[in-house]
Amino acid sequence: MRREETGIVIETSENKAKVKASRHGDCENCGVCPGDNAMVVDVQNPIDAKIGQRVAFEIQEVNMLLAAFVVYIMPLLAIFAGAISGGMLGNNLGQNVLACQIGGGIFFFAIAVVYMKRYDRAVKKNDKLLPVITKIVN
Repeated sequence: MRREETGIVIETSENKAKVKASRHGDCENCGVCPGDNAMVVDVQNPIDAKIGQRVAFEIQEVNMLLAAFVVYIMPLLAIFAGAISGGMLGNNLGQNVLACQIGGGIFFFAIAVVYMKRYDRAVKKNDKLLPVITKIVN
């Protein structure tokens, strides 16, 4: 499933572009993107749109859901799994269970952050995951 957004091209390079897009209804309460009314999106530019043109681009919903999971849900699951693992380890070793739970949660969270960084780099390198400019809107 794809969702179409519109924005203005602010930079181009080879077959990619940066598009300044208005926030949509899903963004009202998020606050992750910088700025009050707009966000800058890296997109594929197969139609060779020029700087200053208003364009429509499609975003795959699956990519957005996966990114939201990696950024918001996975770190929480990692902390939870780390706390459980740390508690079990502390109990088996006869150590302070609470301290081991806290340490396990921090350790697993750090692993999740490293994974998020690698995921972010992989997404930026993979053009298939980028939104695609579909048409120039006038």
